[in-house]
Amino acid sequence: MATYVCLCTFTDQGIRNIKESVHRAEAVQAAGRKLGVEMKSILWTQGNYDLVVTFEAKDEQAMTAFGLAVGMQGNVRTQTLRAFSREDMQQILAKVG
Repeated sequence: MATYVCLCTFTDQGIRNIKESVHRAEAVQAAGRKLGVEMKSILWTQGNYDLVVTFEAKDEQAMTAFGLAVGMQGNVRTQTLRAFSREDMQQILAKVG
């Protein structure tokens, strides 16, 4: 499973409906499961981003389809980062010449 970190900002629509944010997060989690994406954590934050969410996905296609589905809802804009665990990074570095 690949790990992804999503940095999210609310759109105008998302902030207008902020009271639904927790419910929307639950719906996103359920939608992700259907596409092979698991929400590992979600944090509502202050600063440049409104949410920081971590996901695990079976592959890049699943994560991309999921990201597009979330974007179509119109509540958040996302910046998605592929993340690597310590073990992943050790394997990557072992291949560096």
